[in-house]
Amino acid sequence: MLGTRITIGKKLKDEAEKPFWISFADLMTALMVMFLLVMSVALLAVTKTVSEEQRAADARKDAIEKLLDKVEQAAQEDPQFSGIHVNRDRQTVDFGDRARFDTASHQLNKDQARLLRAFIPHVLEIANSELGNDWLKRIVVEGFADKRGSYLLNLNLSMQRSQRVLCVLLAKADAGEEELSPQQHEDIRQLFLVGGYSSNSQKDTLEESRRIELRLEFRGIKEPSRTPPTAIENNFGTCAL
Repeated sequence: MLGTRITIGKKLKDEAEKPFWISFADLMTALMVMFLLVMSVALLAVTKTVSEEQRAADARKDAIEKLLDKVEQAAQEDPQFSGIHVNRDRQTVDFGDRARFDTASHQLNKDQARLLRAFIPHVLEIANSELGNDWLKRIVVEGFADKRGSYLLNLNLSMQRSQRVLCVLLAKADAGEEELSPQQHEDIRQLFLVGGYSSNSQKDTLEESRRIELRLEFRGIKEPSRTPPTAIENNFGTCAL
């Protein structure tokens, strides 16, 4: 009798412990499932974020290409703009032989000035388009000098060449030219900046190095769109060069 009771007590004890271990195993399984679900959701969220960022980057790249296409098309469609080249890698407009400077000079002759005043309105039209307002941040007029002379002398000269371009654009048009409108003058004031390079970017020859370029700067993905000016200021003063 005693042996039987001991056997029964052990059996009941084993049976009482079994549900505990089964519940613990179920708990571990549930925790693992929850962990896998959380990881899956996290991975999906990261993938979605990366996909959205990639789509935004692709949209920006596509917009820039379209804007460069428009500038290039404007330069190619009219024979008077022959020689103006768009560098897509550097996102610049190079006027080539059409806007060379003489040695140690920042002056532009009448033909060069007329070319600039004829071409820039096309650039402004592109800049003020829906795509341009969304992505074009500013246009930097960059003057360059050749390697002769000191660094600081050429740096000052290159800045003067950049400023000369703005002086030409805001100057009174010659006889036979179409006058730039007050709105176009204001767009130039709002959109254009000047920058100078001494001998940092040399071309194959000295003549090719004495040049001007327009560098198109585009906003980043998270930067706000450019806001067109609401007021027109006609007081630009006179060129100090």
